[in-house]
Amino acid sequence: MTLIQQLLKKGIIDKEQATSLEFEVKERKKKEEELLIEKKIVTEDLLFSLKSENLNIPLKTVDPEEVPLKTLELIPEETVKYYQMIPLSKKGNFLEVGMVYPEDLKAQEALKFLARQENFNFQVFLITFTTFNELLKQYHTLKRELSKALEELKVELKEERVSKTVAEFERLAEEAPITKIVAVMLRQAVDGGASDLHIEPGREKMRVRFRLLGQLHSSIFLPMRIHPAVIARVKILSNLKIDETRVPQDGRFSTKIDERDIDFRVSTFPTVLGEKVAIRVLDPTLGMKKFEELGLESRNFEVLKKAIKKPYGLILATGPTGCGKTTTLYALLQALNKEGVNIVTLEDPVEYFIEGVNQSQIKPEINYDFARGLRHVLRQDPDIIMVGEIRDEETAFLVTHAALTGHIVLSTLHTNDALGGIPRLIDLGIKPFLISPMLNCIIAQRLVRRLCQFCKKETSPKREVKNLILKEIENLPEQIKKEVKIPSPMRIFEPTGCKKCNQEGFSGRIALFEILEMTDQLAEVILKAPTIENLQQEAKRQGMITMFQDGVLKVLAGVTTIEEVLKVAEEK
Repeated sequence: MTLIQQLLKKGIIDKEQATSLEFEVKERKKKEEELLIEKKIVTEDLLFSLKSENLNIPLKTVDPEEVPLKTLELIPEETVKYYQMIPLSKKGNFLEVGMVYPEDLKAQEALKFLARQENFNFQVFLITFTTFNELLKQYHTLKRELSKALEELKVELKEERVSKTVAEFERLAEEAPITKIVAVMLRQAVDGGASDLHIEPGREKMRVRFRLLGQLHSSIFLPMRIHPAVIARVKILSNLKIDETRVPQDGRFSTKIDERDIDFRVSTFPTVLGEKVAIRVLDPTLGMKKFEELGLESRNFEVLKKAIKKPYGLILATGPTGCGKTTTLYALLQALNKEGVNIVTLEDPVEYFIEGVNQSQIKPEINYDFARGLRHVLRQDPDIIMVGEIRDEETAFLVTHAALTGHIVLSTLHTNDALGGIPRLIDLGIKPFLISPMLNCIIAQRLVRRLCQFCKKETSPKREVKNLILKEIENLPEQIKKEVKIPSPMRIFEPTGCKKCNQEGFSGRIALFEILEMTDQLAEVILKAPTIENLQQEAKRQGMITMFQDGVLKVLAGVTTIEEVLKVAEEK
């Protein structure tokens, strides 16, 4: 019995769904398990429990850290990937093997062949995709791979062999051990979900740090003698000048890691101890979010949905560097990206490539800036325009002109909150009477760490925290206040740490939002007296939720902690 038939028999899906799924399995040549997980028909745990019952093979959960590297090496990595089977434990001559597809006859034959060659007996267990992928990562532990590469480099590191010439650094950078060291760093950054990788020179050691959930963590220290060769290797990948060490350089390169196309944005920076390199990891599977996944709740979601449905107008995302503005704009672009529209972007730099969108990177060094690019964009018959940032009066004027002449325009500004966007536009020379017809809404946001859903712990808040939450709930707009349910006694959540989140207690990040909508009343305020006090009164009248209030709602929902919210959003 197939899994789809089993789900039908148990009443989890109906006959129409079953027929549609079976057709899709054949058409897309996908395995049932992959399709059912992709479409979120069932959870992975339930699916594999049913499969275990169907095949009469026990389902096993394994802690990856408890599987010794020597055991993993009993089956070559290429074989493991191809057949999706992996060794779990070995006692004497007996090997336990985890398989995602134990029913696969070719995988069974391969295992029998290995058992004959290596002279072991085996028992097969069923394992989930998640367990398999976590175990697969163990083949690439950072310290293990780097120590192997450093062993190979021992000969190269002899003082007499390490020349200070550019040619020598270039030669060493192309040698297998250095190539491997850089490749291992990049793989670890991607596998660990890091947003950035920093390679920093020191007096005696070179430090490698990863930025995880917004915070930098030292990962490993390497001999300073290999620092020039590592930097040279990164420069070769990024097509940068190897012999230029006095001024900063920017570059980019792409590579495939586990069948995923990953982009890396590179920035070099001269320091007194040598060049520092910062590498931004641009993984589309993490950085590209759908509109519905941004973390917008109730009123915010509705306001933004209404704004992108308008035929023209400006949508502004505001906030400091690294607050997720670009991610939000990319999510809006994906929602707007339809066959019948022409979307053109001007970016600095292009972070992710979106199929069907015409993306252009500005190059100030050749006088191709936002203002000049925008003039040319308007000749490209666009329906939707994205301008990376409004930095000057000329760009602000052109953006206003575009928004008033029938285009949807997305852009960013550096302001602290949504209300600050109005005076900033006026500072940039936009006449107040033009702001209301061209502006749809202003989004302000900050990023907070999301609690790990596997280990977060329910707790009672301290008195001052409880009072703070109650005060913010009391100040919420009436419509939102009606929807809030506060348990008695009040309960919130705190991080604990588990293997799923690397003992951090947090997994991923989510944005706190506030969105100011253009209304007739706001237009009147902008024309008469656009002071912060008047703007605040109008924001309250239209039911705007502040970032802090959005954070408090997310705290009550168990998404994040009050400490995270207090770090990035201020009480008003």
